[in-house]
Amino acid sequence: MTAQLDSFYPTRVDFGTLDEIHRAAAAALPAEVLDFVEGGAGKEITLRENRAAFDRWRILPAPMSGVGAPSTRTEFLGMPLATPILTAPFGGDALFHAEGHPAVARAAQARGALSVVPEAGSFSYQRVRAAAPEAARIAQVHPFGHAAMVAERAARLGYEALCVTLDCPVGGFRTRNMANRFDPDQRHFAGNLTGADGAPGVAEVFGQLLKRGGMVWDWAELAIAATGFGLPWIAKGVLTPATAERALAIGASALVVSNHGGRQVDPAPASLDMLPAIRAAVGPEVPILLDSGIRTGSDVFLALALGADAVIIGRAAIYGLAAAGQAGVDRVLELLTEELRTLMILAGTPSIAAIDRSRIQRAA
Repeated sequence: MTAQLDSFYPTRVDFGTLDEIHRAAAAALPAEVLDFVEGGAGKEITLRENRAAFDRWRILPAPMSGVGAPSTRTEFLGMPLATPILTAPFGGDALFHAEGHPAVARAAQARGALSVVPEAGSFSYQRVRAAAPEAARIAQVHPFGHAAMVAERAARLGYEALCVTLDCPVGGFRTRNMANRFDPDQRHFAGNLTGADGAPGVAEVFGQLLKRGGMVWDWAELAIAATGFGLPWIAKGVLTPATAERALAIGASALVVSNHGGRQVDPAPASLDMLPAIRAAVGPEVPILLDSGIRTGSDVFLALALGADAVIIGRAAIYGLAAAGQAGVDRVLELLTEELRTLMILAGTPSIAAIDRSRIQRAA
């Protein structure tokens, strides 16, 4: 599949807008791969709600604020960010571009962003971290029987935190993929399953998920495993206050409010809609990322105003990757950050910390 796509990759990177990048990606990818990226579970209600949720809010202008050079700098779990954006740990990255997550991480590093490196990616943790060590600092782990082994490997390679994906014990009921009989080469998802950096046995265990069998843990099993992680861990796939509180109670250091981009439960609430209640439940000190539905700089602003410390982009990063590899992802990050900075000036917010609920209102 990767070789087949090589001829589609455009070399120009003079994209004026994020929509242009999306169109270039759509033109570059075979139809069934594009559906794999853009589709959701079930009737795709959750997928649509993730976008509609942002349309339910308005940013309040603040004329004559004196803010002319706002700072987009912040940090997450002690890791500095020049922009409050992380790239998501999407799997199968070689389906979209031959350079995959190493290119994503290099673009993130160039923009001062962070990259969450997938367990089910096309390249190993080792390869991605070597490509961009300042960005590739968080490794994704699935909570199955091999989790402690994977965590140990990530720590040995220099990763500083783990992102534990809670909401994918089995892939969602993704009807576009089913209609397309989409059956990608599983090697695109096996970068960490081949023992490339010396860890035995991962393929046998993780393969159960790829076969839709799953190896489902409960909270008690995760709590036991987490005591041996040796790194701070982030609970990804939190969509209710109860889940947030449970994850923190067993040792999570941060949360990702996410419905997996509408790809798991359908219908489920939009991530943005659930963010304020989760922030209220856990208090102001717990680091929170918002994932699912981010497409513009105004989306980033709204997520921060409603309680997120930073956001994760998945499909937007894939579009950049498919459109022009590292340069495409770089341009996505540039455009998102520039729109955010523009809105910070117009809304009178000199820093990321200044973006709060007082800067927005619910649409009538």
